[in-house]
Order: sequence, then C-alpha cells, then structure tokens
Amino acid sequence: MDKILVVIGGGEIKNKTTLEIDRYVASLAKAHAGEKRATALFVGTASHDSMPYFNSFRKTYTSVFDIKAEVALSVHGEMDFEHIKHKFEIADAVYVGGGDTVFMLEKWKESGIEKLILQAYDQGKIIAGLSAGAICWFENMFTDYLLMRGESSEYVLKKGLGVIKGTMCPHFNEREDDFINATKTEKDLYAYALENDCALVFKNGELERKISSGGKAYVCTRDENGFNKVEIE
Repeated sequence: MDKILVVIGGGEIKNKTTLEIDRYVASLAKAHAGEKRATALFVGTASHDSMPYFNSFRKTYTSVFDIKAEVALSVHGEMDFEHIKHKFEIADAVYVGGGDTVFMLEKWKESGIEKLILQAYDQGKIIAGLSAGAICWFENMFTDYLLMRGESSEYVLKKGLGVIKGTMCPHFNEREDDFINATKTEKDLYAYALENDCALVFKNGELERKISSGGKAYVCTRDENGFNKVEIE
C-alpha cells in the first residue's frame, strides 16, 4: 500500500484558510475507508493537547466533510497507551497539529506515539500535518520552539524523524529571511519551504504534487553563488 504524507506549511483551520487542502486530505481518508464512514485522528501534542484546536479540527472534518473525528491525548494523562493505540488502529487518517515541535517529539517518545504514528504511516494510513506536524517528518526541521518557550529570539535547525529527505521550513512567507540566515553554513542544503495555506504531498517518500489554498511552495538550495529558491508548480 502506498505511503501518503501531506505536509502543510501553516494556516488557520479554525478560519478555514486551509480548506482546499483539508478537502484533499478528507478525500484520501474516505478512499482509504472504502464503504465505511472515514475516521480521522487528531494528534495535538505540539499544542499541549489543546481542546479548542481539536474542536476546530472537528468542525472542519466532521461538519464539512462528514468524517468522524477522534483525538489522541498524551500530555496530561487522560488516556493510557492502549486507548491511544486503539484510536490509531481505527483511523483512516492521522492529522498532526502545530505548536512546539521539540516538545511534541519528546512526548511522542515518552508516550509511545512515535511508534504508533510511524506504524500508521507504514500501513498506508493517510498522514497529514501542519507546521510542527509537517516539519517533524523531515531529516531537519526549521523550528521556532525556543521562541515559543521564551528562551531565545532565534529559529534553529533540529533533527526530525527522517522519513523524508531534506530540510523543511514552514511559514516561509513569514520566515524567509530568518531561514536564509540560519542556513548560511549549510553547504549541501536541500530544503522544502512552504508558505501558509500551501501543502506538498509525498507518495512513498517522493514529492508527488502541490496543493494551494493561496500559498506557494519552493525547493531551496545553496551553492557557491548563494541561496537559491525555485517555486514548485
């Protein structure tokens, strides 16, 4: 079965700015479900399991697309591992929300979610993620986790899960200058840079297509002439 990953550069699901991307994810979930009603699992670890965030997800995926919305809670101890495991098992799609990427990855290791979500990907369940939920799949992540914690005013590069080769920068329309500056010493830079309201679809680890709700996507590299960006059509 094909392994599908939809990475979203940013946007507000609450305000439906990513609606066309969500429509595509919903269509994949329904195709995966076949004749039964599709189920989508929201993983909000990066936002410390924000319930308003989950409610915004549910209002889009259930109210607009008639997909049953479930949530996996691992931050405050509401669910044990077996409960979370069951939610992954019944899901047709898994949607990873934005927030503190490093906190999310640390909590995934601690709670066992990392194993579950990688297994879901390998099983061909549809995986989608926005911002933190998008960059975590790459070898390197351009993250603002130190800013979110009030520990620094700088963005940094951190290691991701390594499912997709290269580096990923979200919110590129807001962070382009910071990203260029942060990667000055990266001689072999190969990066995907996504603006808000834009997504890339990877199939079996290879870029398949772009989906836009208004944003753009780029491949960024660096050579002897400096930083280069090429828009993905």
